[in-house]
Amino acid sequence: MSISTNSIIPDSEAKKADSIKEEANGYFKKGDFNKAIELYSAAIEINPNVAVYYGNRSISYLKTECYGYALSDATRALEIDKNYVKGYYRRAASHMCLGKFKQALRDFEAVVKARPKDADARTKFQECSKIVKKLAFEKAIAVDDTKKSIADSIDFESMAIEDEYNGPALEDGKVTLKFMNDLMETFKNQGKLHRKYAYKILLDVKQFFMSLPSLVEITIGDEDKFTICGDIHGQFYDLMNIFDLNGLPSPTNPYLFNGDFVDRGSFSVECIFVLFGFKLLYPDSFFMARGNHESQTMNQMYGFEGEVKAKYTAQMAELFTEVYNWLPLTHCLNNKVLVMHGGLFSKDGVTLDELRKIDRNRQPPEEGLMCELLWSDPQPTEGRATSKRGVGVQFGPDVTSAFLSTNKLDYIVRSHEVKNDGYEVAHDGKCITVFSAPNYCDSMGNKGAFITLKGNDMKPNFTTYEAVPHPNVKPMAYANSLLNLPFLMS
Repeated sequence: MSISTNSIIPDSEAKKADSIKEEANGYFKKGDFNKAIELYSAAIEINPNVAVYYGNRSISYLKTECYGYALSDATRALEIDKNYVKGYYRRAASHMCLGKFKQALRDFEAVVKARPKDADARTKFQECSKIVKKLAFEKAIAVDDTKKSIADSIDFESMAIEDEYNGPALEDGKVTLKFMNDLMETFKNQGKLHRKYAYKILLDVKQFFMSLPSLVEITIGDEDKFTICGDIHGQFYDLMNIFDLNGLPSPTNPYLFNGDFVDRGSFSVECIFVLFGFKLLYPDSFFMARGNHESQTMNQMYGFEGEVKAKYTAQMAELFTEVYNWLPLTHCLNNKVLVMHGGLFSKDGVTLDELRKIDRNRQPPEEGLMCELLWSDPQPTEGRATSKRGVGVQFGPDVTSAFLSTNKLDYIVRSHEVKNDGYEVAHDGKCITVFSAPNYCDSMGNKGAFITLKGNDMKPNFTTYEAVPHPNVKPMAYANSLLNLPFLMS
């Protein structure tokens, strides 16, 4: 039933809006969230004073990772009707997706007050309260200059390899091609890498990433092929399909993986160890850039932390956070193409030299160059706009053109957004999005894609592919239970 304010519209218009809302609900249930958003927006245009229209559009925005818009809609729903309980749930979810746990806690508290006998609401309030207290404790004891790293505290030598272990083994402590082939085969069969080898890979790759600048320069020979992949998001079997289609990484088949290796998909551990393994095997021809999901907050909410704890230890989850802090933020190919996970900036005149000098060994900040490299998105209209995600900025074709001109570049490649065809060419061909996780979260129906190019012309060529089968483990299987909110449409 619709909940309205005192503003009066004709009954015929109200019925029309409700009919559109019901149609939108149908698209939501089918997983077509963009069409649902379009229809909820149409209902709101007819009758802008119905809380559930905003509430339903809010959850649709959450599903498409537009956290800023979701937060705005949930807040508007509560302005219309302060007793609309789902509005508090949805605003709490928006705050959590943005890492704003204190604000989420206030909304869960409002739900508990409204529904004191609701066991689910009380559980979520208690879980969120624990996170807030944990973060406050960590902040209180943190002394950056003296804090010992997790890497330094690992007693690697005391880890024994059990006699019954018959999985992949490092050779003299080193990654080899045989090890990588054994590792991928083991993971395909849902086996596990021994914790000692897992820790060794993490410690070694951290040391390597620490030696790199925030902007890595890559040279591609005239006749050499180079491959750029976008988000993988824990979809291990689709990652294996990329290698089947395009060949394994090697010195003559180099790759750049452009962030968001983990989270959401429930085979993130398998993905990251394969990627880190290839980085150690071919350090000069296998490249990795940080995405917005290589962060503690995202990993805590979207499954990677829970997956590492389930398959290994909480200590290893902390070590991953340290490693991710050292991932490069951007790569420049042949001084012509800049590749980053998110996008461009809220100010003009940013130079490549400024990007080289970014102090990246930290959690992503909420503003500035590092934040925007990880979070920003292109928009079709000129200028800049507030980000639909609530973090970063949206930038138009004029912003892209100016940045390229300032830095004498041809185009940019970024990832970060699901695209139906796995890729999108925008801004007059100067801003390319590539997304490599097909049927994202087993629900979006999109293709995946990767880019191949040669050094002589740097022309992007696109290969698209469908999702492949995977074992019966659903996406988000390890995600924080706080995200299990009541998503039923009103």
